Amino acid sequence: MDKKNYRDVKAEILRRITEGDWAPGALLPGEIELAETFGVARATVNRAMRELTDEGLLERRRKAGTRVRPSPLRAARFEIPLVRAEIEATGAAYRYALLERRVGRAPDWLRARLGLPSGAKALHLACLHSADGAPYQLEDRWINLAALPEAEAADFGELGPNDWLVRAVPYSEVEISFLATAADARIGACLGLAPGEPVFTAERTTWWEGRAITHVRLYFGRGYRMTTRY
Repeated sequence: MDKKNYRDVKAEILRRITEGDWAPGALLPGEIELAETFGVARATVNRAMRELTDEGLLERRRKAGTRVRPSPLRAARFEIPLVRAEIEATGAAYRYALLERRVGRAPDWLRARLGLPSGAKALHLACLHSADGAPYQLEDRWINLAALPEAEAADFGELGPNDWLVRAVPYSEVEISFLATAADARIGACLGLAPGEPVFTAERTTWWEGRAITHVRLYFGRGYRMTTRY
C-alpha cells in the first residue's frame, strides 16, 4: 500500500473488517505495525483508529490493545452549529443583541452543576438572536471565570458568546439535554410567546480536560425544528 492519508488508512481498516480479515472481537495489530504496513506515520494510524473508535467500530483499551467491536455501535451525534451560521444557512438576515451582562458569585445551582467552590465568580449573559427581524433564539449563558478569566473583559456587544468561546477554548466533553419548558414572562417577551406556552429548549454544559467552562440554556422561537441523520 502506497503512502496514504488518514482517510485512506481508515478506509483500508474498515475494508478489512467488513471483508472478515479482522472478525468481530479480533485483536488488531499495534499502531507501529500498522504504520509500517501502510507506509504512514504512527500519528496517521492513530487518527484513523480514533475515528473508527468514535464511530463505534473499534474498542480501544489501554494495555489491552484495539479490538473490533463484537456488536458495532452507532453513535447519535447532535452537532449544534453556531446560531449565526444556522440562520444565515436559511437565507435569512442574522441579528444579535446583548440583553444582559453581569459578573457575580455563581448561584448555588450553577456551582452544583459545574462543581465550583463557594464564592466562585461567573459571567452571566443573556442574548437574543433574530432571523429577518423575528426572534429565533434566546441564549441564557454562564461562563466559569476561574476557567476563562479573560471572558470578564471580553466585548460581547458585537460578537455572541458562543462565537467567542469556540475561538477561545476547545472542549473535551459536552452534555446536552433537550426538553420542553413553559415560557415565563421574560422568555415570552423576548420570543413573542404567550406566558405558559411550550418552548423547545436545549441545555448544554461543556468541559475542557475535566474543568467546567460554560453552561447555557437556549430557548427557541415558535416552530423551531432540529434534525439529525446518522
